[in-house]
Amino acid sequence: MLGMTLSEQPNKPREISRDELVAWLGDYLQISAFKDPSLNGLQIEGAPMIRRIAASVDTSARSLQDAADSGADLLLVHHGLFWGQPLAVTGPHARRLQIALSAGLNLYAAHIPLDAHPEVGNNAMIASALSVQNLEPFGEWAGGKIGLAGDLPFTQTLQDFADRVQKLTGEICLVHGGGSPNVERLGILSGSGAGSIAEAAAMGLDTVLTGEPEHKYFHDGFEYGVNVLYAGHYETEVFGVRALAAKIEDEFGIPWQFLHLPTGL
Repeated sequence: MLGMTLSEQPNKPREISRDELVAWLGDYLQISAFKDPSLNGLQIEGAPMIRRIAASVDTSARSLQDAADSGADLLLVHHGLFWGQPLAVTGPHARRLQIALSAGLNLYAAHIPLDAHPEVGNNAMIASALSVQNLEPFGEWAGGKIGLAGDLPFTQTLQDFADRVQKLTGEICLVHGGGSPNVERLGILSGSGAGSIAEAAAMGLDTVLTGEPEHKYFHDGFEYGVNVLYAGHYETEVFGVRALAAKIEDEFGIPWQFLHLPTGL
């Protein structure tokens, strides 16, 4: 299912070379600074000129086909096709590659770099949408911090805050009320951040907002006295690819389209 319509900025250039855009993205996202398992950057080389972009959280046969059908020259994703190990070109993996290659579709992935980015990152965008103040790094990953923590502009009950998050994401949150009945100090870690509960407690945060629960961390929120809101892995990671695509439009005048393909997870 195609999401928002293509944006238009007729007074700006309407194309950029693939290589120029890839170089700009690498610098803007600081791709080389992150060594996560994703093959961050250009994963599939397609058309040499980029005139339209599609953005999606995940790479699948559906997102690749929708991107190709929309006339996009590049699909910008958070979750790419390659995760640190070689894959045989068979089955669904072969089908995905065939769709992209036959359409001349470039595939660009930004995983941890897009979680952590201070301007268009998933966590930065969520913090901005919730008006979180006095931001500081949170969410340890590989020796660094990729999430954000801060203060809400006013104290909210846990239920009221969960309602706000639900309006933001469009999905019902799973709420583990392990701590205070009110929310004042919040940690944000998009996607899979349940392992950050102990860190939140050490920082004096009363609540963590993340994507999906993990069974091994179920008891942590209750035993550390921290509330945890699970708002969906997919739904907490729609923000970055949309913001990055909009940034590309601002810089180069390239129209874009978001492919909304929710997983419910």
